[in-house]
Amino acid sequence: MTFAVHGLPVARGIAIGRAVLVVSSRIDVAHYFIKPEEIETEIDRVRTARNAVADELTKLQANVAQMGPNDAPHELAALLEVHQMLLQDEALTGGVKHWISERLYNAEWALTTQLEIIARQFDEMEDAYLRERKADLEQVVERLLHRMKGTAAVLAPSPPRRKRAATDDDNDDPTAGDGIDVPLVLIAHDLSPADMLQFKKSVFAGFVTDVGGRTSHTAIVARSMDIPAVVGARSASQLIQQDAWDIIEGDAGVLLVDPSPLILAEYGFKQRQGELERERLNRLRNTPSLTLDDQRVELLANIEMPGDTAGAVKAGAMGVGLFRSEFLFMGRSGNLPGEEEQYLAYKAAIEGMNGLPVTIRTVDIGSDKPLERGGKSQDTHLNPALGLRAIRWSLADPPMFLTQLRAILRAAVHGPVNLLVPMLAHGSEIRQTMTLIDRARVALDNSGVAYGNVRLGAMIEIPAAALTLKLFLKYFDFLSIGTNDLIQYTLAIDRADEAVSHLYDPCHPAVLRLIADTIAECNAQGKGVSVCGEMAGDISMTRLLLGLGLRSFSMHPSQILAVKQQVLRADAAKLKPWADEILASEDPAALLQD
Repeated sequence: MTFAVHGLPVARGIAIGRAVLVVSSRIDVAHYFIKPEEIETEIDRVRTARNAVADELTKLQANVAQMGPNDAPHELAALLEVHQMLLQDEALTGGVKHWISERLYNAEWALTTQLEIIARQFDEMEDAYLRERKADLEQVVERLLHRMKGTAAVLAPSPPRRKRAATDDDNDDPTAGDGIDVPLVLIAHDLSPADMLQFKKSVFAGFVTDVGGRTSHTAIVARSMDIPAVVGARSASQLIQQDAWDIIEGDAGVLLVDPSPLILAEYGFKQRQGELERERLNRLRNTPSLTLDDQRVELLANIEMPGDTAGAVKAGAMGVGLFRSEFLFMGRSGNLPGEEEQYLAYKAAIEGMNGLPVTIRTVDIGSDKPLERGGKSQDTHLNPALGLRAIRWSLADPPMFLTQLRAILRAAVHGPVNLLVPMLAHGSEIRQTMTLIDRARVALDNSGVAYGNVRLGAMIEIPAAALTLKLFLKYFDFLSIGTNDLIQYTLAIDRADEAVSHLYDPCHPAVLRLIADTIAECNAQGKGVSVCGEMAGDISMTRLLLGLGLRSFSMHPSQILAVKQQVLRADAAKLKPWADEILASEDPAALLQD
């Protein structure tokens, strides 16, 4: 029976495929696809862990047998026996082998997937005693995962596409048949930045998460992957069965579960229509980005990794307006990249843009992009969005920051580079940053290492910064408005929390006023200004930003052509009075929709 799950739309389009569930665990679990030749290795890892845990339990049982009744109640011996039985249960071991051999899941992912399937079976049992055995199963799996931790195989550079033959169960399967790839959609409670980086190279046609907001890291990476996605879908991961057919309608923020053949056919048609629209947009790739009144508009790309430059060039980007360098730091268990590794990454991005400018933002760790260091994660603070993040974190760790600054300066030899500093709010922070940049240059001079000149810029993402623009423009060559955080901090809303996501409003009068004043002040002083937040890639906001005087937009490469289409249809001079009217309105959103 078909049913719908509603969430927040974050990446447009339609995806149709079988569900792949990523199950939460009390310890960190890697999720990645293995190569076919690694199947036996992964199964051996599970077998080795199972044997080791079995030996542990046997020793515990022997110790219990030697204890008196006052030291070890008979219930403990019975519990250990239950754990041994669960450990050897074919429902667990056979299921794990299935996910490894048939779906090419790594061993940990296969374990947590099978745990979820069996746990749901326990939940449906009428007998209370049997239902409570779910906790024992969870403990057994946790033991196995702890045993396997640190023995993971090297991540496959790109997950394989499995082909399978049709089965008797595939009567309504639109992809059934020999040699047909099975499309997959990812369903998870939440996805870490490290998982997102891995899945970014994967075969998923779309994904859905229970939590998250429109500008959470999950949503941002979804847009960079250019695949349909829905976040904040609450209990989606609990409602959907592994392997169930699903349709993700990214534009509406809807997930359709177990669709009928008629619904599948209807959405298959919509999917093809969307592909035709993308093909039409691709014709604009080499068209100059000019408004009807010949105003030149710079359309730049946001990227997370050096390899993303290929997509930026393909979309016709005029440069990189935001290289989120923090993604080089994630998923490394606290082992931060050294100067040489960073230098090579920045160099690759610069060379990938073929002489076009690249803006590298210094590491913006914290809030919805936590980093594990020394066994602790930064998201343990009461409110990480207001804690030690971005430039605050960099200034608190000068050796780390100097390492990054030296790497960026060295990479600037290979092409035009802008250095962008996030989350500045105080004059003291600006001065400390400038001092450390000078120290990085001196260190390179003393070492005889070549480096290039960089333009210095600051992010405007805190109201305090937007209200003290003259101070910022005294020190910096350009400003970049990070609308995601500016909205969050102006409206006191956690942008990753779906419970308050309805209050996240880019059209709030206070937000628009801060953006308008920043653009106006930069234009008045002849300094560069761009918007690099999600608002830049929102085609419903393009005309307003043009009317406010913005001439530089930075967004995910997948959004560039759609925004260019809006630019080509706009008369910037005529948009100014309309934009002024919106700024003066009590309800800007209503006028924006007219």
